[in-house]
Amino acid sequence: MQRREMLMTTLVAGFTLACPRAEAAPIETPATGLATGETKIPTALGSLPAYFARPVGAGPFPVILVTEEIFGVHEYIRDICRRLAHQGFFAVAAEYYARIGDLAKMTDVHRIISEVILKTPDAQMMDDMDHVVTWAGRHGGDLARLGIIGFCRGGRQVWLYAAHQKRLRAAVAFYGPLSGQRSAIQPHTALDVVGRINCPLLALYGGQDSGIPASDRAEMRARARAAGRTVAVVVYPEAGHGFHADYRPSYDAHAAQDGWARALAWFRQHGV
Repeated sequence: MQRREMLMTTLVAGFTLACPRAEAAPIETPATGLATGETKIPTALGSLPAYFARPVGAGPFPVILVTEEIFGVHEYIRDICRRLAHQGFFAVAAEYYARIGDLAKMTDVHRIISEVILKTPDAQMMDDMDHVVTWAGRHGGDLARLGIIGFCRGGRQVWLYAAHQKRLRAAVAFYGPLSGQRSAIQPHTALDVVGRINCPLLALYGGQDSGIPASDRAEMRARARAAGRTVAVVVYPEAGHGFHADYRPSYDAHAAQDGWARALAWFRQHGV
């Protein structure tokens, strides 16, 4: 294997080391009645470690890609997969940053962003996500009912993938950044691609999130409306960034529970 394919060969054990933990215990969803586990998903540049959860049985089951925060596929992301599986979905979360850095060992958020997140080409991620979709379709997933959900940086990937993958039926982005710096390998923001999204998209934000200003949300609404795209933007006025992450101090139970209920309803309303 090339060096960039070897930096991470397994997923984060437990919770990330790079983020402060909340005093309250995070949600723990049991795997009872589910088929769950870690796997390796083949891509054009080698295999990515991933976690999946789906109901027990032959299927086929509707597929939802789960795109991670900047902290990797740790226990919170795996729990999201199990929550979705208990709702009847085949959920799969791949570690898309595995070739760039080992998030299981990194503790400095600024290093994670500068050395891993900003060095991962968007084109590579889109291609990797396509391979995850193919893998799910070969392992009991119904690709005619394909959705995606993402958190934080993963919310940004939701916007980009919605503009890339024509098979998507619905998408949900939790506090994904809408603007930001562009580079040769990350040339577009969510605002740049909203006119090209291929499916209805639900975007959930905290009103106290200083990293995603109200002006960005207003601009997103305007661009979506002008392009004739179905985009619903929901803002929780008292919540901040990361309000759904129950393992972090930013967790807001009301916003998290309401957002989750809206996400499930959105998928079912739009054919996932």
